[in-house]
Amino acid sequence: MATKILELTDVNVIRAAGGVVYRTDPSGETELAIIHRPAYDDWTLPKGKVEPLREVREETGFRCEIERPLGCTAYVDRRGRDKVACYWLMEAKGGRFKPGVEVDKLAWVSVADAIKRLTYPRDRKLLEAQDLP
Repeated sequence: MATKILELTDVNVIRAAGGVVYRTDPSGETELAIIHRPAYDDWTLPKGKVEPLREVREETGFRCEIERPLGCTAYVDRRGRDKVACYWLMEAKGGRFKPGVEVDKLAWVSVADAIKRLTYPRDRKLLEAQDLP
């Protein structure tokens, strides 16, 4: 039996892009931005279906600078669709969070607290596998 190599365009996969957004607090500790989505009542990392900087700014209100790719997670979403979300490490450079319909809360938390508070194991595993600032 032969194995067929598939291109990403050959399969019906929802693609998303997002960020692990960080800043340094006044004491020099790293804080990550995690978001709450009321429609799902979850805490997750900012992401969307287009371009990572745009999606992060739309959900968080922060302008960011991409530092490096972190990796991708693959899962089946709530509608039963295959989804791949790729993330980049981003430093927040300015902006302000404004609650909205899609995202009603943003929390700046330590890496350890982010791992505890994130709803999805895939988000926690992504953070646990990183060497974050």
